Amino acid sequence: MIVIPAIDLKSGQCVRLAQGDFSRSTVYSDKPEDVAIRWQEKGAEWIHVVDLDGSVAGSPVNRDVIRRIVGAVTVPIQVGGGIRDQATIEAYLAMGVKRVILGTGALSNEQFVRQAIATYPGSIVLGVDALDGRVAIQGWTEHTDLSPEELVKRYDGLGLAAVVFTDIKRDGMQLGVNLRAVRELAAAISVPVIASGGVAGLQDIVNLMAIEDDGIIGVIVGKALYSGAMDLRLAIIAAKRRWKNGDVH
Repeated sequence: MIVIPAIDLKSGQCVRLAQGDFSRSTVYSDKPEDVAIRWQEKGAEWIHVVDLDGSVAGSPVNRDVIRRIVGAVTVPIQVGGGIRDQATIEAYLAMGVKRVILGTGALSNEQFVRQAIATYPGSIVLGVDALDGRVAIQGWTEHTDLSPEELVKRYDGLGLAAVVFTDIKRDGMQLGVNLRAVRELAAAISVPVIASGGVAGLQDIVNLMAIEDDGIIGVIVGKALYSGAMDLRLAIIAAKRRWKNGDVH
């Protein structure tokens, strides 16, 4: 299990939203690259970066900030938000980003996503954001009638690096991971799943490790790290161990 710290970007700052609501944002740093350095120093194996402005605009807005983050650390970076064409993918990969996350494009432009997976094997992650069991797009501002399983199955078996599944209602709320939804998605597809949204503390790591064999390879943590509810170094240590009956071995 890989514990992945998140850096969400809005107006060039590192922020956290509550349930994806842009009007409910908390600023944690004016220098997101310094945040990335801190997570690297605590042992992060990956860092998850989202251009929130780009997700709504439909094209990158915080590209210069992302460039600074990539240049500040040696940890591999995965980036999402506003990636809707091949030129943007190529620009990020050339910048040094290791994986790009495609979300809205997976629903609006299936041919683009299929081509991206084939052209950049191992570098494409599918971002699936759900509200009450249905996929949301355009930076969570538009809701659909499609289930996460239905969306991912369109691309299952094509070579996706992973699927990042986010429960919007829990995101930024520290209510605990939606284990049932994560497990159901992982069981329905062959692509490895990274859970996101709602992590409250180490118990969520324990709970996810208990269903790791279902195809869950990691968890993205945001608010719990920024609020101090979880220490990244301890979470990484915990995720490397085996848990039995709630005890570390």
